[in-house]
Amino acid sequence: MTHTHTPEVTGFFDTATNTVSYLVVDPATNSAAIIDPVLDYDQAAARTSTASIERILTHIRDHDLKLVRVLETHAHADHLTGADEIRHRTGVPIGIGQHITKVQKVFGNLFDAHDVTPDSVVFDETYSDGDHFMIGALEARVIHTPGHTPACVTYVIGDAAFVGDTLFMPDYGSARCDFPGGDARTLYQSIQRILSLPDSTRVFVGHDYLPQGRTEFAWETTVGAQKASNIHVGGGRSEDDFVAMREARDATLSAPKLILPALQVNIRAGALPPAEESGKRFIKLPLNQI
Repeated sequence: MTHTHTPEVTGFFDTATNTVSYLVVDPATNSAAIIDPVLDYDQAAARTSTASIERILTHIRDHDLKLVRVLETHAHADHLTGADEIRHRTGVPIGIGQHITKVQKVFGNLFDAHDVTPDSVVFDETYSDGDHFMIGALEARVIHTPGHTPACVTYVIGDAAFVGDTLFMPDYGSARCDFPGGDARTLYQSIQRILSLPDSTRVFVGHDYLPQGRTEFAWETTVGAQKASNIHVGGGRSEDDFVAMREARDATLSAPKLILPALQVNIRAGALPPAEESGKRFIKLPLNQI
């Protein structure tokens, strides 16, 4: 028998960006939330499409579910979010961690995004560490888990934790920390908060990349498995050792290929930049800025 504290979780994998979007369902009420949806973007053609969104919304319709929220774990640098499109179609609110304002300030300035201000209502709900809300009869709890970005949060919903980019599968490790506001030591401390959850807690990661030796994508693990075998933090790795490893690794990484399109859309919760007088919308590429 399925217990009410155990959500039903379906992952939708986007092969173009290696992103996993989640549909989280309360089996007692059929209420549902979408976590980290993707708006498809063909960079060469500068065209968006909604195929990834349609897959999730079709699943919701086919299973007679009631969508109540869209949740973002952070402002993503590797894909455009589909949150605003889903809000437009369904009327449900978009939630994100309250420190999104720090990310909006940095990247709003970078892109001269004058429409993104402290007074603008971009996200409908912003969550503080420890906040709770309901998905049907399921209680969701917010843990502020910065380090990858200052705004990252983990959603603990029943026996499941949705960690965004903070942790990956145990054989792949952890998130980079070299974005503005990122910090390896902060990430280590955030990871310890996740690892303090019960070992049986299911952990759902935001991306999967195939490491050497694995041929199938995966996105579900457990706290116990992360503690035992995560290649970056498992086995009781020390904070100083992790920071040295993470900073050295980050120094070798190039910028994500969609970082400039993604962030100027994602600080707007997925809304496209405002139209010019001609009615056309433009993605800006600020030169020599990152």
